[in-house]
Amino acid sequence: MTPITTTYLEMFSPSPRQIAPPFSGVVVRHVMQPSVAFYRAIYDAVGGRWNWTSRKRLSDAALAEILENPLVEIHELLVDGVQAGFAELDGRVPGEIELKQFGLVPDFLGRGLGKYFLNRVIGRAFSHSPRRFWLHTCTEDHPAAIPNYVKAGFTVYKVETAE
Repeated sequence: MTPITTTYLEMFSPSPRQIAPPFSGVVVRHVMQPSVAFYRAIYDAVGGRWNWTSRKRLSDAALAEILENPLVEIHELLVDGVQAGFAELDGRVPGEIELKQFGLVPDFLGRGLGKYFLNRVIGRAFSHSPRRFWLHTCTEDHPAAIPNYVKAGFTVYKVETAE
């Protein structure tokens, strides 16, 4: 079995830089009360390539309970009305927001959308005035994940390797 390294990153204030959409037709939308079917579809579209499983293991009832919590937000990235990515912000721990999920649909990688979308998600997270905004990623995610998070203003605070 190949060891998996998990890297934890955090930020305490947003980067002041604002990033414009890379081209027209790009929209970030807060999805109010997403259905389990909606969530599973975008989760699979984004995470399938990277073998995401954390939400797949949840029953529909358990996932619905998370999605119905007002402290959890789902945001989708649309390009000309087509789903290009999504983010899940989890604010259930007081004073913190976790970027639980973040990614793009494979067809939209390499077009400058990730930087823009991440910048918008960071702005949204800090609109809630958390003490800390954090995430974790691992070696099974996109190889540009950590460099992109660092460029966006996150700093690494812990690294773990497990077999």
